Amino acid sequence: MKEPNRILFISQEINPYLVEETPIRLLNRQLPEYFQSHGFETRTFMPKFGEINERRNQLHEVIRLSGMNLIIEESDHPLLIKVASIQSARIQIYFIDNDDLFHRRKGVCDEHGAEYADNDDRVIFYARGVIETVKKLRWTPNIILCSGWMSALAPLYLKKTYSDEPFFANSKIVLMLDDNEYTKAFPTAFTDKLRIEGISNTDVRSIAGFPVGYEELMRLAIDFSDAVVYAAPQVNQRLVNYAETKGIPTLPYKATEDINETCKRQWEFYQTLLESNE
Repeated sequence: MKEPNRILFISQEINPYLVEETPIRLLNRQLPEYFQSHGFETRTFMPKFGEINERRNQLHEVIRLSGMNLIIEESDHPLLIKVASIQSARIQIYFIDNDDLFHRRKGVCDEHGAEYADNDDRVIFYARGVIETVKKLRWTPNIILCSGWMSALAPLYLKKTYSDEPFFANSKIVLMLDDNEYTKAFPTAFTDKLRIEGISNTDVRSIAGFPVGYEELMRLAIDFSDAVVYAAPQVNQRLVNYAETKGIPTLPYKATEDINETCKRQWEFYQTLLESNE
């Protein structure tokens, strides 16, 4: 009997864990349920922002997955993994947590609306934390969907540092672009911070030597993705143009009030990616 396809969702924000219902949060909530109902195995991750109420959402730490230290610029950051269930959908959400980077913070901005100065560290920690956790789970995804700029380094790490890992060697990486951009550029040192084994100067030359804004970060993500999906009507047009120059498959945005139709379009799109692997 053929094993089911597997899809890994690396999301920045998912309803209902953040208070405001936005289209991308609702989509990130609905996609895992849709794919699971259509025969896929799924794993879904998001950052454990401090504004997420652990008691109300019944989060609990997964001891067997926690405990690893991730080093960023010679600083050790303990990786904590928590999990919660959306009972109505019968899906689990894994949360990447760390006391300093996530637990004591809100989302990507503080209570005054200012973006956190160390969002660059958080981007690095989140991507590496997800990948290391999936390795511990010994789970091999066929498709990896990266949603939101907080997930933007995952394609680079997967294609360079983890390219020889059997868990990811044949995975198709899809970048889902929306209209949620950050405005405070990451410092020039970001390029050096993100470097780990397997990543060369050539791999990150597009962002080296200057502050890294949203467009620069997402172009880097596109460079190491196998396909791009547009999840909002106002996606940055310069990124759309850049993706076109790469010649990779893209799924345009289609306005619809039916979120299931959006999920179906993505499901059909991913089927074509999977067929190209056969």
